[in-house]
Amino acid sequence: MGVDATENPKLHVLFFPFMGHGHMIPMVDMTKLFAMRGVKTTIVTTPLNVPFISSTIERSKNSGFDIHLKVLNFPCVEAGLPEGCENFDSIPSSQGVNLDMIAKFFKAADMFEQPFEQLIQECKPDCLLVDMFFTWASDIADKYDIPRLMFNGCGFLSLCISDSVNLYEPQKKVKSGSEPFVFPNVPGDIKLTRDQMAVIFTQNEENELTRSVKKWREAELKSYGFIVNSFYELEAAYVDHYRNVIGRKAWHVGPVSLCNRAIEDKLDRGKKPSVDEQKCLIWLDSKLPKSVVYICFGTAVDFNAAQLTEIAFAIEATGQHFIWVVKKEKSNNEEDWLPEGFEERTEGKGIMIRGWAPQVLILDHEAVGAFVTHCGWNSTLECVSAGLPMVTWPVFAEQFYNEKLLTDVLKIGVGVGTKKWKEVVGDFVKRDAIEKAVKEIMVGEKAEEMRSRAKALGEMAKRAVEEGGSSFRDLNDLIQQLSSRRR
Repeated sequence: MGVDATENPKLHVLFFPFMGHGHMIPMVDMTKLFAMRGVKTTIVTTPLNVPFISSTIERSKNSGFDIHLKVLNFPCVEAGLPEGCENFDSIPSSQGVNLDMIAKFFKAADMFEQPFEQLIQECKPDCLLVDMFFTWASDIADKYDIPRLMFNGCGFLSLCISDSVNLYEPQKKVKSGSEPFVFPNVPGDIKLTRDQMAVIFTQNEENELTRSVKKWREAELKSYGFIVNSFYELEAAYVDHYRNVIGRKAWHVGPVSLCNRAIEDKLDRGKKPSVDEQKCLIWLDSKLPKSVVYICFGTAVDFNAAQLTEIAFAIEATGQHFIWVVKKEKSNNEEDWLPEGFEERTEGKGIMIRGWAPQVLILDHEAVGAFVTHCGWNSTLECVSAGLPMVTWPVFAEQFYNEKLLTDVLKIGVGVGTKKWKEVVGDFVKRDAIEKAVKEIMVGEKAEEMRSRAKALGEMAKRAVEEGGSSFRDLNDLIQQLSSRRR
């Protein structure tokens, strides 16, 4: 059974997600999950990020949950950022990575320490659940003797690989960037190349980035434990390894997106959709089950025009129905990257969404048969929850690790063949490789087999969050531990 409010009238957990949609969305869901178990929850954000979460919080309050929102001013100007740059996804860039602006954004995040401490004094929470990037929260938690749970938006395989990289540095023992190696002390003989890893793990000299990684590591070791958006059945070997072999405390509470049951809850995650959801659903209703490919690369990936052109040619060549989410909006000269006549030739065959899509709502529709994804962990979990196989196209962050889980461990994914980790813009992939992967996942010889495995995992995901399920029990255990510690 869940921890009832009458058993635990005063347990108060304060949540502070990093200001980026990939971190905010799952932590808002976690805030709701704790509140649903009778815990008082407070989530902290900045003024311009309030619109992305306020209606969700308000609906939860109206449903009788003890859930609150606190706002701290974001020091963008003091850190050298443009006025109003309060979300990581709004950092100015012109087709590429703006390292200077990224550094300034993290500098601004470091300036939260004093106002956050004042908030602790005001709210007097029993536990902090903060993003990994707020390393200064470690000192505050120690000062007030409050347990600090960490969230980094990744799964257990990524946590295990990170530990292996920190201890053994296998990426530095190969002769070339393309030479495969196995991560020591990680179950399953997971292979990767140095080219597929973040630059911060391949540099020998110390710099600002490597110092940041060291701080994250130190904060992790001092934390009460990790809270992970995953479920035991998805990553059993890695959950056991992280807890029992590496010896760290961690609780799996996902997939957290499944706490959103109503259509309005599925719609209202992050930004407002850039498409009329009713028209989108009516279009999907007109298609056969499992006949539509959904294509989306998250909030941070920003492919150049040449890559978008390749995707367009590939989609058309597959002959499949599609929904394609494009980050770029139409400009005055229309879209010069779009092949001439593409929209006319694919009329009725597909929908292009320019901007933000109601992803969970689309993935849950029976007409969708597969997802072409960048392998971000949120997208991965949302697709697993929908019981769908994936075409994997990792770009940066820990996405190459996630691809290995999908293609090599779970065997519900087909890769397009990306060879290099390239922040934001990605490694260029030709149309033939894209077409081949999409056809393989939709109509290939092993398509039905992959679809069957994905469907089984989707059913496991739903059972995990139901009463008695693995994630349901883990969240209960965590709340009970925090309650006992407070008493």
